[in-house]
Amino acid sequence: MSCRESDTEAVDRRRRWLSILAKAPEARLDTLWQALGPVPAYTILRRPETGLVMLHGRISGNGAPFCAGEMTVTRAAVRLETGEVGFGYVGGRHVRQAEIVAAIDALGQREAWRDRLETGIVSPLTDEVQARHRLIAARAAATKVEFFTVAREAGT
Repeated sequence: MSCRESDTEAVDRRRRWLSILAKAPEARLDTLWQALGPVPAYTILRRPETGLVMLHGRISGNGAPFCAGEMTVTRAAVRLETGEVGFGYVGGRHVRQAEIVAAIDALGQREAWRDRLETGIVSPLTDEVQARHRLIAARAAATKVEFFTVAREAGT
């Protein structure tokens, strides 16, 4: 197998990165972006703009679809001098975050930048998300009631 990334792997990686970057806290993403150091220049194709998207849901996950409401989203698009185009969509009115996500998306398409972006931005954000999920799970587990234990203690 060649050293080049297959199209499927590239799409999966890009999808994973965009998901993590879109959900990252804006201040944390900006800090990691600044710590990356100098990055190639890029041109803004679509300046960050905020709009609304309609959220759809399904009853019980597989029932009839319904409109759950609207959500504010900010999007941006950039092009590197080498031609790669990146897109950034984030929830809320986070203009700077949308631009950073778009720039990271574009840089991530360049093989020379992938490892640097993975170790400097994506991995730390992934670790922080997993830590938050573990904390939430631990808090939920602390409130768990064992009904069998309650029944045994009551003598039934």
